[in-house]
Amino acid sequence: MNYIFPLVAIMTILNNNTLMAQNKITQTAGHAVLGEFAPKFAELNDNVLFGEDVWNDSTLSLHDRSMITISVLLGKGSIDSSFRSHLEMGKRHGITREEIAALLTQAAFYAGWPNAWAGFREAKEVWADNHATTEKERFGQEMIFPVGEPNTEYAEHFSGNSYIARISTEQVRFVNVTFEPRCRNNRHIHHATEGGGQMLVGVAGRGWYQEDGKPAQEILPGTVIHIPAGGKHWHGAAADSWFAHLAFELSGENTYTEWLEPVTDEEYDKLQQ
Repeated sequence: MNYIFPLVAIMTILNNNTLMAQNKITQTAGHAVLGEFAPKFAELNDNVLFGEDVWNDSTLSLHDRSMITISVLLGKGSIDSSFRSHLEMGKRHGITREEIAALLTQAAFYAGWPNAWAGFREAKEVWADNHATTEKERFGQEMIFPVGEPNTEYAEHFSGNSYIARISTEQVRFVNVTFEPRCRNNRHIHHATEGGGQMLVGVAGRGWYQEDGKPAQEILPGTVIHIPAGGKHWHGAAADSWFAHLAFELSGENTYTEWLEPVTDEEYDKLQQ
């Protein structure tokens, strides 16, 4: 049924015309918009795609069908009102904030980084919560990735409080690290006899990266920092902002991290905050 995918265009009014039951979806947009102009198209949209043949086929749950549809739209670069409608539908079908973040993260490697960023901007709004009461919760609403749990494993190597969320543990492994204002990690070196190093991608807020002996670099959402193996450096939040970045550990031979001295308050306060 190759004619199913062009039906994406009609999905711009899904929210107003889709009646959701617990385990069934009913669609009338096709007949409402194109019933007279293209009755066959309307029939295929409402009775086949959103009828018993596809969306209401019990082989897959509505949750899984939403995950599939979002992935396909992202891969096609259809980041428009139809994509937003399917995100909202997916949320009603039980897709969690963590699941949509994992889906878009994995899809980024197949659908392209720009498509993923565009998808994240839409998803962040759909999954935004309005009941945040703490600075941490409010900051969490600014990004699609979870803040995570207190970073107790590496707390001794940080000045201030940080949090870590493991986003991917397969294929490319990376985490989201969140820093409270003024929080930063100690200077450290990613060692490797071949390859190795680290890549940072700013997610939310404002932070700093500084390689030893060089000026500090500001990190904003979308900023990419390439850290070669053997380079002494540190990174953390600005004084007036929470900050989060993705940290990708690059593969290499005999890799390990050497933690060194902290960045003192005197050194930190010299930055042009």
